[in-house]
Amino acid sequence: MGKLSLVEQVNVGEKVVAFTFDDGPHPVYTYQLLEIFRGAGGRATFFMIGQEMEAHPDLAAAVHREGHEIANHTYSHPDLTKLTLETAREELLRTEELIREVTGETARIFRPPYFGVNDDILSLAAERGYQTIGAVNGGAKDWENPGIEYIVEHTRPTVRPGSILIFHDGYGERSQTVEAVRTLVKELAAEGYRFVTVSELLDMAACT
Repeated sequence: MGKLSLVEQVNVGEKVVAFTFDDGPHPVYTYQLLEIFRGAGGRATFFMIGQEMEAHPDLAAAVHREGHEIANHTYSHPDLTKLTLETAREELLRTEELIREVTGETARIFRPPYFGVNDDILSLAAERGYQTIGAVNGGAKDWENPGIEYIVEHTRPTVRPGSILIFHDGYGERSQTVEAVRTLVKELAAEGYRFVTVSELLDMAACT
């Protein structure tokens, strides 16, 4: 087995890309994103925080009902590398159980808050059956609200078949993100891209 690392790009033979959203669900922005992907006939992956799932259980259920993937983003959004391994494990387990309650299944993928990982955290995630997911467009920094055009312009060059893209639907004002995603989805659809979940990307790679 090779060294564990963050998965940012998947080798696939089709024009597919995975949009991912961290820190939700959020009662305003998550619904807006669902509408965008409903219109595009695509699916996305939502890395949800356990505390937000508890605050908005109906919204988490709606995300699942519409065919999107719910993935683990810890319970309270800490930097896992600054916790004891047992506390980090509890962060994963609490959200794991919440996702199982909503979906009836165990989440397959995990993204560490702040991309904060070390060998211990990567091993812990693998022990729980997770692949740990990064993204190719971290430079877009949508979480800082740098402007719609900034987010778009710093995402466009990173996109190729199999790219995993990071955006945020929770923890603050996310209207810039929603509008940037709206633009990118429209552009990429026009270029012939399909929008799939991260787990679908991983399965496609396994079949190639």
